[in-house]
Amino acid sequence: MSDIGDWFRSIPAITRYWFAATVAVPLVGKLGLISPAYFFLWPEAFLYRFQVWRPITATFYFPVGPGTGFLYLVNLYFLYQYSTRLETGAFDGRPADYLFMLLFNWICIVITGLAMDMQLLMIPLIMSVLYVWAQLNRDMIVSFWFGTRFKACYLPWVILGFNYIIGGSVINELIGNLVGHLYFFLMFRYPMDLGGRNFLSTPQFLYRWLPSRRGGVSGFGVPPASMRRAADQNGGGGRHNWGQGFRLGDQ
Repeated sequence: MSDIGDWFRSIPAITRYWFAATVAVPLVGKLGLISPAYFFLWPEAFLYRFQVWRPITATFYFPVGPGTGFLYLVNLYFLYQYSTRLETGAFDGRPADYLFMLLFNWICIVITGLAMDMQLLMIPLIMSVLYVWAQLNRDMIVSFWFGTRFKACYLPWVILGFNYIIGGSVINELIGNLVGHLYFFLMFRYPMDLGGRNFLSTPQFLYRWLPSRRGGVSGFGVPPASMRRAADQNGGGGRHNWGQGFRLGDQ
């Protein structure tokens, strides 16, 4: 048990709380402590009965059962792997910026979920984070099942097909990819590569709550190459090789 505790405490803070909630909320529903009916994002209940907790619980809840357990575990693995890689890589020392990315993606997903009657938001948010990581490391070569290898920029779309095969919904993964692309475009590509204005900026209250390290520098555009290398180097640590990457020429 101490090994599990040490591993859990080694997860970066924001990812650790997200991971814990994504384990705890389905467990509460599975044990019947709270009816799972209260966890879904139902537009009528949220908008007209003011059950304001539903966008939050729908982000962490997943109906785990014999037909969905494997899909849940795979996406829980993706959450751990790619959120950890981002938080300790491109967003290292910038917890406020990372939390802002999650909040921006979550708000976009909640709005989309209400418009499209998406009752569960766990997979879209995970996929949005994975998409951002893949774009920040787009030229890295990653390995997937059966020894397949391709550039990281294709990983979100490969996983979309993979989750569909094992029982997921293409809509969930697609919405996650599109939201991740929206954040990446507005935060990095449009202002830095295309010379446009910066539409996204982390609110100052988040910096006061979660101050940046590395000399107190806040905010960034495109992460420097050294930060991208740090994200790549910090990405290992597991025996699985879903998305495990290496650079061209390393082998």
